Amino acid sequence: MSCFATLKSSGWVYPTTVLSLYGFFANCRVAEPFLTPYLIGPNKNISGDVVTNYLFPIWTYSYLAFLFPVFLLTDFLRYKPIIVVQGLFLVTNYILLCFAPGLPAMTFLQVNYAVVTSTEVAYFSYIYSVIPIENYQRATGYLRSAMLAGYTFGASLGQILVSLAGLDYFYINTITLGIVSIAFLISFWLPVPKRSMFFKREKALGVEAQKGGAHKDNSSEESVMDKDEAAPEEDKMERDDSVGCCSRKNLASAVRLLWKSFKESYSSRHLIYWSLWWALATAGYVQVFNYVQLMWDHIEPSATSSIYNGGVEAACSVVGAAAAFSVGYINVAWAVWGELALGLFSAVGAGAVFLMAFTSNIWACYAAYVIFKSCYMFLITITTFQIASNLSMECYALMFGINTFVALSLQTIITATVVDETALGLDIVTQFIVYGSYYAVISLLFLVRGLYTACVNQNSPEVDPGVEVICAERL
Repeated sequence: MSCFATLKSSGWVYPTTVLSLYGFFANCRVAEPFLTPYLIGPNKNISGDVVTNYLFPIWTYSYLAFLFPVFLLTDFLRYKPIIVVQGLFLVTNYILLCFAPGLPAMTFLQVNYAVVTSTEVAYFSYIYSVIPIENYQRATGYLRSAMLAGYTFGASLGQILVSLAGLDYFYINTITLGIVSIAFLISFWLPVPKRSMFFKREKALGVEAQKGGAHKDNSSEESVMDKDEAAPEEDKMERDDSVGCCSRKNLASAVRLLWKSFKESYSSRHLIYWSLWWALATAGYVQVFNYVQLMWDHIEPSATSSIYNGGVEAACSVVGAAAAFSVGYINVAWAVWGELALGLFSAVGAGAVFLMAFTSNIWACYAAYVIFKSCYMFLITITTFQIASNLSMECYALMFGINTFVALSLQTIITATVVDETALGLDIVTQFIVYGSYYAVISLLFLVRGLYTACVNQNSPEVDPGVEVICAERL
């Protein structure tokens, strides 16, 4: 009990520990690598074409519909309620998988899971509202490590239970249900943040107003936004029903902060290019991730062969984490060579996707997937580092949300055109040829841009004066 009290009073250790535990159990989804074999097998008895061209697109469309409202609600409700909701929907997700029969139930499952994925923004942004800024880097490392450890452990355990214990997929899903239920219970132990990034409580606005008046003569660098938010105390006393987090002033202040953050975040050409790769590559990556199990089942049918989906996903996590971890130890001027690296490794990823499409050897397909996922994790680490190092937390959170929304919009267009049965409804092999071509176009764009940037900087080093000062001070 004394250890618990010590953790709780330590400021940043307690919320980081609880959120890391939540991240571990929420991502320890033992059954996830075997979702497709479970759906098309005797447990659910849904055809592969229905899963590919009907069920999975529903998740994409629902995710897009939920993402932006959830992003705003996450900040408005101050993070914890959204994390609790994510835990709850994770539990209902596996209740549906275990006990709900029929295609309508699996259709609703896709909508349910879209809520889970759309609320991930709360997990990534919660910690920055409850800990001091000097602990951001350490806390971020712990949270991402917890997620990775949970996913790796879950995938490995699933593979062991399938290969060695010969356990039915139904029981693997029930085990996963128990694990994510632990995550749901842990979410209640998270402390409620006292502040949000964009929606500020009326008392906080009053304090800012008083501070603004007290230091008006002494602070020549006070931001225009702080002045706009400052309001006389008597004006607040005259309000009755408008007082509170839903007041007109609070909402107007949030809109101004969002707009100001948006303009400052995307005012740099350098950051726009990194964000463009983030959105384009993530759209393609999620498509490959979503449908790769169907490709594996096409090459080596799960009904007649041993499958190693869990082992491959665990290997991807370890190799991808090592690739991402190596970024911190590579001494490269990313502002000069970064775009070229994006083009080169995207080309490797494109080659890996083409290999998955054309090979008939399951082990070659597994290896290609590991290469593809590792390249993406390596590059997305560089990209997020480059963006986050030049932005405040408010601006980074907004850019994270916008880039994710753009990526999901692109993914939705790809799904609606290539996958959906009402459009082309392509088979899984042709889909992967399209995804490989998509990544090849990305690599070509950034190879050309990267070569241009490298040549210009070799002759006369290019300096983007906006990069180093964007959102340098907190809003």
